[in-house]
Amino acid sequence: MKVDLLSASQCILGESAMWHSERKCCYWVDIEKGILYEYHWLLQTTRKWNFDGRLSMVREGRANELILALNTAIVKFDLTSEKISKLVEIELADSGNRCNDGACDSLGRLWVGTMHLEQKHGAGALYMVDKHGNVQKKVGNTSISNGIVWSPDKKRLYFIDSPTRVVQSFIFDENTGEIVFEKYVIEIPSELGTPDGMAIDEEGMLWISHWGGFGVYRWNPEDGNLAGTVEVPVPQVTSCAFAGEHLDHLIITSATENLDEGMLAKYPESGNVFVVKTPVKGLLMNRCIL
Repeated sequence: MKVDLLSASQCILGESAMWHSERKCCYWVDIEKGILYEYHWLLQTTRKWNFDGRLSMVREGRANELILALNTAIVKFDLTSEKISKLVEIELADSGNRCNDGACDSLGRLWVGTMHLEQKHGAGALYMVDKHGNVQKKVGNTSISNGIVWSPDKKRLYFIDSPTRVVQSFIFDENTGEIVFEKYVIEIPSELGTPDGMAIDEEGMLWISHWGGFGVYRWNPEDGNLAGTVEVPVPQVTSCAFAGEHLDHLIITSATENLDEGMLAKYPESGNVFVVKTPVKGLLMNRCIL
């Protein structure tokens, strides 16, 4: 499968692709520029908002609200008034860390990871935030928390700490939010790049964006085998999400970060957002109840 261009956003570090079914819009962020993008699926128009700091995550909240990760905090952004309000600090602002990827479970709790600004090994963690704003550390000593998804039966959480090059499976208790490490379900060979953001389809297959791997790869968590590939004309592929009214398209973000002039000339579409029609449908992302 090969992609088409969705938006020439030229992000330094495009991330956190998301589909909002009610608004019929795609969202993503440029972490380093602090920009939130909104692409209207039917009108094919794009809006953007600028924030002060590193904006690493966007997820659907209540009504016309989005939940964002801004530096070390989780904030609420009202799309009507365009006002932001802080909900909770995940870590101390002077920790040297920032938030990174995040996702919501079936009960609307937010799961979000942190990482060191200089990518210090083991400096981050994966946290869960409940509807009351209580923050619980779930996985410690992580380096670059990225993809977080749940199996279709809600019994497993899949999680990527990118430098480990593996997808971890945890037994997940939907009622309590407790997780117990089960096993490594996928190991990414070095020639395919490093696993980054992740989505899941209705068949339970994992679609993983490969930084340095020129694509999104569809992996089977049952046997660890590669089941398909989406070719992307840029090296640094960062996140993906199922989108469209039937969840049968995949939107894909990318980055220009750390690419020199020669690489940018060779891969001029780096930093853009792409789309491809998929043979299977994805699962709708859960809404955050913070």
